[in-house]
Amino acid sequence: MDHFTFDSPLGPISLHGHDNHLTGVSLGVAHAHSKPTPLLVRAQHQLTEYLEGDRREFDLPLHFSGTPFQEAIWSALREIPYGHTESYQALGEKAGRGKAPRAVGGAVGRNPLPIIVPCHRILAADGRITGYSGGDGIPTKKWLLDREGITYR
Repeated sequence: MDHFTFDSPLGPISLHGHDNHLTGVSLGVAHAHSKPTPLLVRAQHQLTEYLEGDRREFDLPLHFSGTPFQEAIWSALREIPYGHTESYQALGEKAGRGKAPRAVGGAVGRNPLPIIVPCHRILAADGRITGYSGGDGIPTKKWLLDREGITYR
């Protein structure tokens, strides 16, 4: 497992990779790191471009593993375009997992690749921010939503 940490406007971001796939992004956490691999350097570059407002999509080989339910939710998250949001319920329906907003919220909160797999784009059905597990929590989510020009309550 390879690790690399860099500074960002959100604080330290640690990238984790294995077998030429990005496997994790930790916001607000600095990990001891190995020599950065070409993949982790590429991921840093793309995340920096996104955080500076110069990138809207990521082009990185990803690998995540979870339960079938979690993986369905994470895959559906990847389909939400830059500048758009979904509700927890709508995300569950798009993932083919029915109307289970609490279970969807649990899967969203366990997303191992925040920002790249855009869990910050999920809001309550009425447009409220109900939580965020990365970085400083809700302030981090607000920063990401503001970066994309997304309005929320």
